[in-house]
Amino acid sequence: MKAAVDRWIDRLRARNRSPHTRAAYRRDLNAFLAWCRKQGLERWESVDSGHVRQFAAACHRSGLHPRTIQRRLSSLRGFLDHLVEEGVLRANPARGVRAPRSRRALPRALDVDEVARLLTPPADQEPLRVRDHALFELCYSSGLRLSELAELNVADLDLEQGLVEVMGKGRKRRRVPVGRMARAALRAWLPLRDALVRDPGEPALFVGRHGRRLGRRSIEKRLEVLARRQGLAERLHPHRLRHAFATHLLESSGDLRAVQELLGHADIRTTQVYTRLDFQHLAQVYDRAHPRARRGRGRGS
Repeated sequence: MKAAVDRWIDRLRARNRSPHTRAAYRRDLNAFLAWCRKQGLERWESVDSGHVRQFAAACHRSGLHPRTIQRRLSSLRGFLDHLVEEGVLRANPARGVRAPRSRRALPRALDVDEVARLLTPPADQEPLRVRDHALFELCYSSGLRLSELAELNVADLDLEQGLVEVMGKGRKRRRVPVGRMARAALRAWLPLRDALVRDPGEPALFVGRHGRRLGRRSIEKRLEVLARRQGLAERLHPHRLRHAFATHLLESSGDLRAVQELLGHADIRTTQVYTRLDFQHLAQVYDRAHPRARRGRGRGS
């Protein structure tokens, strides 16, 4: 059973799936393999939907968060689809199995004044402070995910056009506008970045003091430091800036579909939850905007 998993992970590598994605799939499938060993299951052909449900129930009893169980089942479904394609299985036994539902708790959105305080330009030209200012201006300006920030290259940026091209979930690329303040911050950072880089072939837009690409955890830590320095009491994560981007844009425009495109969400329901929209707000937007939703002023109109 493990050999089949190894072959599938190799196949994902050949398809250019990221190391982070491959490692997550392997962890999830190893958890299922460990459960199968305890049940005496030795062949994938022996696994049925009852086993998958029992596995999900065991995960729930062990205290795993419903979202983690959902991810494990999603990984399992993807792998078992592969076994169906290979002719090992006639049907995917994980197809009808769902994890317990979880409420999607969202952090409080930062207000405009809090964002302005956080993104106050540095008083000096110390390279790492200039970098951090550019980094988080871009995060807020363009609503980027942490992974998208970390993977950005200089070549992805077009300051003349005010655009950045990012690699989103599912290895899908999208182009996002870059605001005026973020462009100014990036123009201040780029000469300092070139002075830090030691390898002329380094493509990363954001680098550390040794001239190498800044990792996700480093970006998280730098935002925590910046928030403390600017007097914000809350512990901040880059996701909060993405949330603020979506919330502030939606509040001013009411254009849910445009926000969906900018965030790179495949499903508009994700955007709806992400921005704390409720049905009442959606109905108000609909009543204001849809030509056949507007009510006349009088009875006969």
